[in-house]
Amino acid sequence: MESLILGNLAKSVKEYDKERAIQWAQEAIAQQIDPLKALDALTGAIREVGDAFGEGECFLPELVSAAEAMQAAVPILEDQLHKSGVARQSAGKVVAGTVAGDIHNIGKSMLCTLLVADGFEVVDLGIDVATSRFVGAVMQYEADVVALSALLTITAMEQKNVIEALKEAGIRDKVKVIIGGGAINEQFAASIGADGYDPTAPGGVKLIRQLLGK
Repeated sequence: MESLILGNLAKSVKEYDKERAIQWAQEAIAQQIDPLKALDALTGAIREVGDAFGEGECFLPELVSAAEAMQAAVPILEDQLHKSGVARQSAGKVVAGTVAGDIHNIGKSMLCTLLVADGFEVVDLGIDVATSRFVGAVMQYEADVVALSALLTITAMEQKNVIEALKEAGIRDKVKVIIGGGAINEQFAASIGADGYDPTAPGGVKLIRQLLGK
């Protein structure tokens, strides 16, 4: 029974079925299945979809739909986890946001979703985030990584401003900085002193794990 429920939970994500994801998450709780096992099933499924996206086997709408299905089920399982008193082991803390002057959200939100699925604690600051808010959040949450997004060429340099502000605050060496967005490439990332760049959300998760030695 357990393997059937976990298999169907994973299948609901891979088939982009939000309602079924909720149903199977609720069934997992009803059958007293370890919520950590259920969360692992969701994580495995979203990784498969993410890998398929990275290899060009599926497209952004499918990845977004799979993430939405996963997001529908996760709160149900995390609530049960909280009630049981068992803490989910954190892979690290990430502060993420779209830089000042830029209101694009899809790529950043997708990265946050995949990071949560992969066991990271994520603080999503949203869009059009002032440099000072990034610095304050890194200090407040003692973040391991800050992820900066900029889709527009005219806002790309805001990523450099954040890095410079982290230096001025004396905390640049305490946090990894990754950048992404349509206006970004590896050369630009290197030129502004970022620790890494990846063009896709699934790649961003792998990059963060790499930088943290996970």
